Amino acid sequence: MNAPALDPADSRPLSVGTLDGRGEAWSASGMSITLYDLAGADPALRFSPYCWRIRFALAHKGLPVETVPWRFTETDVIAFSGQGKVPVIRDGDTVVSDSWSIAGYLEDRYPEPTLFGGATGKAHALFVNAWADGVLVGGIARFIMRDLFDIIDPKDRDYFRSSREARFGTTLEAVQDGRENRLAAFRDLLVPLRLVLRRQDWLGGTAPSYADHIVAGTLMWPRCASRFALLEDSDIVAGWLDRMLDQYGGLGRAATRAA
Repeated sequence: MNAPALDPADSRPLSVGTLDGRGEAWSASGMSITLYDLAGADPALRFSPYCWRIRFALAHKGLPVETVPWRFTETDVIAFSGQGKVPVIRDGDTVVSDSWSIAGYLEDRYPEPTLFGGATGKAHALFVNAWADGVLVGGIARFIMRDLFDIIDPKDRDYFRSSREARFGTTLEAVQDGRENRLAAFRDLLVPLRLVLRRQDWLGGTAPSYADHIVAGTLMWPRCASRFALLEDSDIVAGWLDRMLDQYGGLGRAATRAA
């Protein structure tokens, strides 16, 4: 799991493993990488911030991918990974879970185009990853927790309500209540992003890097799962996200959103 208590779906870090011959051919040989991707009741609605980080990373590298819609209670579907949360990728005989571990694997296995721009860039991206997990995910969760309940598969709702209410110590409705009055404090959390984006177009500098994927993937969570607007249109972060939505053939812009 990338974030501590508030992580919506990400897996705990695992080492790269194998499927003992059960996997598909390597994507380098023309076969797609398989990504197990958190989905709502509508299988086209994909809303995990951690899965979105990997979807952007795969698109950045131009790698073919087949996404498999996965729900919270379908732990048996990804039992081969040795744990029960997504994202998980299967690349030939290789299985990797946890978004940060997957990004590192993709960079090592398919070096160009680079996600990090070298070891120093990867170290900087690790800080962005920690900030997003430790600050941004938790901040967003309190604005959309009840909205998430409305979009997930009905079979997941008992699990989702009981597990999230245990984490927050209150009901889903109470977690989200009064969110309009908390917007200013949330927007203050984004000051570090604004300071960078006033100086350069992307967190990666002149072009998007995995640092951009981390933050954009995290913001895809509320964009896809809720109609509550967290960003003002005039915010430089909103402008950056708008440009990210058009990257990679409009991957983010084409994403299915909650009704």
